[in-house]
Amino acid sequence: MDQIAVVGAGLIGRAWCMVFARAGCRVRLWDIVPGVAEAALGLIADRLADLHAAGLISEAPAAVLARIAAAETLADCVAGAVHVQENGPERLEPKQHLFAELDRLCPPETVLASSTSGIPASEFTGNLRGQSRCLVAHPVNPPYLVPLVEIVGAPWTAPEAVARTRALMQRVGQVPVVALKETRGFVLNRLQAALVAEAFRLVRDGVMAPEDVDACVRDGLGLRWSFMGPFETIDLNAPGGVADYCERFGPLMGAITAEQAPFGFAGPVVEAVAATRRQALPLDGIEARSAWRDRRLMALAAHRRDQPAT
Repeated sequence: MDQIAVVGAGLIGRAWCMVFARAGCRVRLWDIVPGVAEAALGLIADRLADLHAAGLISEAPAAVLARIAAAETLADCVAGAVHVQENGPERLEPKQHLFAELDRLCPPETVLASSTSGIPASEFTGNLRGQSRCLVAHPVNPPYLVPLVEIVGAPWTAPEAVARTRALMQRVGQVPVVALKETRGFVLNRLQAALVAEAFRLVRDGVMAPEDVDACVRDGLGLRWSFMGPFETIDLNAPGGVADYCERFGPLMGAITAEQAPFGFAGPVVEAVAATRRQALPLDGIEARSAWRDRRLMALAAHRRDQPAT
């Protein structure tokens, strides 16, 4: 079984522990704040029980949890690890410091991966002796239910490090995709940003109310997008496939995108949408609604598992 080091015991770090442990890996978890890694084991146990109840893990939760251990020091955490998954703060300076420590502590063959949502690996690994084994492995929250992982190397990342990370992610049941070069925010966030920005613009311009925009995705686009992507979607939406679709609808789609000026994600429209959401869901209900979301994702994951791939 692979030995995995998870650095940072927050929400994403705990989720990675479950991903690796349920696949049979041994995991050591460390956090810079004393006691946090130990406390995380209880939270992980609760969520493993939920996954077992949903039929998403067949082993007893205690057996999976037994493969996860809290480490007292960073050195203890990474000792013997073939892969390190870092989940520190989304700030450049702490990542630079942490990766320098990881590079010093880990042997050359250990891959050092960051879960960052938007900081390119080139910004925090450029001065490292072992820069060629560093990359981003960006998950989708929560990764034990949403399997996509974006693997994004720096210009100096070795192809072997990318290949090993992709193979590991496949082995633990994730769906890795590889970016051919760094981009701001990586691919998934860029796709999401385009949709969310247009949603705000439609509200700003008085075209539709926020709850109806949500319905367009939830009860429209999202139904197809839960099992196919945008290119396959348009390929099936015209008799002659993608080329036919673009010939038929290209002028319309092009005219739409020409109207889509940048959106700043601030100002009165954000305040109006936030107020609408707080009317629908007070802040003290967000945690319960998030748990509902995760239960729905569990049901969807169980359904997808039992369906043919094609």
